[in-house]
Amino acid sequence: MPKDFPRARRVADQIQRELPELIRQEVKDPRVGMLTITEVEVNRDMEFAKVYFTTLGGDAEHAACLQGLQRAGGFLRSQLSHRMQLRVVPKLTFVYDRSVERGMALTQLIETAVAEDAKHPKDE
Repeated sequence: MPKDFPRARRVADQIQRELPELIRQEVKDPRVGMLTITEVEVNRDMEFAKVYFTTLGGDAEHAACLQGLQRAGGFLRSQLSHRMQLRVVPKLTFVYDRSVERGMALTQLIETAVAEDAKHPKDE
């Protein structure tokens, strides 16, 4: 089990707080709409950061948003450098987070199973 690196975690938390505001206020790309930053992982040497995000909509919207974020990655990194007191700001890599979709699908399956179970009388 890897050791937790508190400084990397603090940097990830700060990036997770700063990025949504930067995206909302500064990114003018129409492909980047409403999105939620679900998690940021920074590696131990703080050279790279994986930014997990989710959006509403279909696969085409997810892909377009990912392209827009990748295109704006350098700009976002430079804006983060102005807001954060770091010698080196991590290079941002954006990844679409499908965990929300999977969670909604599982919830729907559970609700369907409960409804099916309620239809059948219990044998005692």
